[in-house]
Amino acid sequence: MIADPPLISSVIRNRLPLAEREGYSQLANCLTTRSSVNWRDELVSSIPFTSEFSMPDTEQIKRDICEIGRRIYNKNFAAANEGNISARLDDDRVLCTPTLHCKGFLEPADICTVDLSGQQLAGAKNRTSEVLLHLEIYRQRPNIRAVVHCHPPHATAFAIAREPIPQCVLPEAEVFLGEVPIAPYATPGSQAFAETIAPFVGKSKVIILANHGTVSFDQTVERAYWWTEILDAYCRILILTRSLGGFHYLSSGQARELLAIKKAWGIDDPRLNETLDDCEVCSNAIFRAAWAKSGLARRSFPSHDDAALANAPLVDDGTVERIAQRVFELIRVNPP
Repeated sequence: MIADPPLISSVIRNRLPLAEREGYSQLANCLTTRSSVNWRDELVSSIPFTSEFSMPDTEQIKRDICEIGRRIYNKNFAAANEGNISARLDDDRVLCTPTLHCKGFLEPADICTVDLSGQQLAGAKNRTSEVLLHLEIYRQRPNIRAVVHCHPPHATAFAIAREPIPQCVLPEAEVFLGEVPIAPYATPGSQAFAETIAPFVGKSKVIILANHGTVSFDQTVERAYWWTEILDAYCRILILTRSLGGFHYLSSGQARELLAIKKAWGIDDPRLNETLDDCEVCSNAIFRAAWAKSGLARRSFPSHDDAALANAPLVDDGTVERIAQRVFELIRVNPP
């Protein structure tokens, strides 16, 4: 098991008074050898929030939000005032970006505070109109501490085409993302829009929003951003590969080797908890039942099985001739 000591140490430092930190630190050290793939989430969610959450920590989180805002703007993931970012402070309060503000030029003073119903508690500017999407994630996943929503162009192209994201192509995508669902379309900013992600939040950390963009989430703002960046890079590679005309998947056996790495690293994947045949490991089996509601269909990329057949070695002329001769012999012996 490979642990994540910096993350755990940060959570312990930010949530607990000095007198209570030592015990949780010792527990974190013990858990580095635990076999459960959920050890990190279990520990983080067990550490209580206290009223001693200090102002410098809050200010640092605001600075982190501004930094990620600059990254998504500089990566062309959010044009003009698009996109929104949030971070959960405690059980009742969430920091979020303001509406109608370019994410590339945020300052800590611009960041708003809301409660879990979306009511604004602090901030000189109005909170983002899409905060309900963030709050739905925090309600469903209490261990989540940050959410990033933006419009990365290559991933959003898949959202508009309603094209399922192929699995078992790139090792990094398999290890860090797994199967990526596409949620149905709903009008942005509405509660109905927020609820479109409900079936997927528990089994993924990045979701594509049909005809809209993406939303990703994790323990820190930077980690939440990572999954969006990895997803868009992967989608760009897929589009470039398709333009070359060929497409080769990893085998089911190679995919299972990557799943074993995920398990050893403590990265959860729904496929680790399911009994799947080899043909299902690479076939979007976890979220395929939701394709019809989201309007998804394979149009540009072949299925794993179809690609395997297309890339199978061609039968040479000699083999074809021998098969034909054998068929004629059988017909002569046993005429119809």
